[in-house]
Amino acid sequence: MDDEIIKNKVKEIFTEYLTLHKHRKTPERYAILDHIYSTKGHFDMDSLYNSMIEENFRVSRATLYNTIDLLLECGLVVKHQFGENVSKYERAYGNENHNHIICTSCGRVWETKNGDLFTPTQQKKIKKFTVHYYSMYIYGICSKCSHAKKMELHRLSQAQPEKTTGADKKQKKSKKNES
Repeated sequence: MDDEIIKNKVKEIFTEYLTLHKHRKTPERYAILDHIYSTKGHFDMDSLYNSMIEENFRVSRATLYNTIDLLLECGLVVKHQFGENVSKYERAYGNENHNHIICTSCGRVWETKNGDLFTPTQQKKIKKFTVHYYSMYIYGICSKCSHAKKMELHRLSQAQPEKTTGADKKQKKSKKNES
């Protein structure tokens, strides 16, 4: 779907939600929505705040948090907790279903498409439920962290002096005395 069509649709959905729930329709809320739907990928509140400041749009953190709550409630933003202490968000409307692959060592997150995972036929089997989106989290260790861990273990094994037991010391001493 075209980005402008998506932006217009989410603005329409957000306006309907704000009207229905008697919330104010402020330029700041719409600017935040537009900014989120102008970028792809995950973001946290700090990165959203900083990127809006970089674009010379002054908005308070309170307005950001309140607007994100509204966007979560009306289903235009999805919240993720990838095992960190920081919540990540991403746009929900017009976003393809996908998996999240999370490295438990460095925290990096990758997205992969999962088109064959949950087919429309499988979705129809769920009675009295309309699927809007779905996501899967796959946790593991990325190749970069795995390699770094192996190198660290190798380095540590090379740096450690050979340990000798009491029996080894007696054998060495008796061999010395035999000579």
